[in-house]
Amino acid sequence: QVQLVESGGGLVQPGGSLRLSCAASGNIFSIASMAWYRQAPGKQRELVASIIPGGSTNYADSVKGRFTISRDNAKNTVYLQMNSLKPEDTAVYYCNVVEWGVLSPYWGQGTQVTVSS
Repeated sequence: QVQLVESGGGLVQPGGSLRLSCAASGNIFSIASMAWYRQAPGKQRELVASIIPGGSTNYADSVKGRFTISRDNAKNTVYLQMNSLKPEDTAVYYCNVVEWGVLSPYWGQGTQVTVSS
């Protein structure tokens, strides 16, 4: 069984920074992609950023230039560095991992990010 453990959320003032981490453990053999999603109250879950083993990344337009996704393949860990945070970034952030040959992705439990003065 695969587990995703997230950390790094919290309360930050507008313009501040946070770094999220997500470590995958368990019977996971080969990761295809790792990503971060977020869901704000009353809104649908949306993709924030994703990264594949070769290092190619993809970002939502709303976070380009402010957020950076990275991964440590040896540790099966993905990070999300969030800078210049805005109140509209407030949401629960979820880690998502897709494993080769497995139909359903794995999801973390979510970590709350609140941007407020």
